[in-house]
Amino acid sequence: MNSDPGFYSIIDYTVDGPETQKELVEAFAEIQERWVRFYPGYRSARFHVSTDGTRVYNIVHWASEADYRRFVETSDTEGRMAAIQEALAGISGDAEPRMNGAPTYRVVREVGPGPRSSGDT
Repeated sequence: MNSDPGFYSIIDYTVDGPETQKELVEAFAEIQERWVRFYPGYRSARFHVSTDGTRVYNIVHWASEADYRRFVETSDTEGRMAAIQEALAGISGDAEPRMNGAPTYRVVREVGPGPRSSGDT
């Protein structure tokens, strides 16, 4: 496992099709660029779309939980949330958040590539 797994915020939306997926990804990428990416400890935002056109995951990677907490404490949350609401209002389809509470996670285990175990056939 990577010795520095970092800390993650995973934002999950249900959407009504591939076009809405595309619009939501573009809108949320712009929010990352405008409101988040310059904070210390920010590593990346990855956008995943389901192949059936119904889900979008935005996985934001931070160097540490402390970096994420500093971002939460010092960023313009009100402005960022207004930008998110504006982005959601501007997409042509329907998008519903699926997160409950603070969608934050720590990596606790990772299985990487390697040889087949001797007990496997």
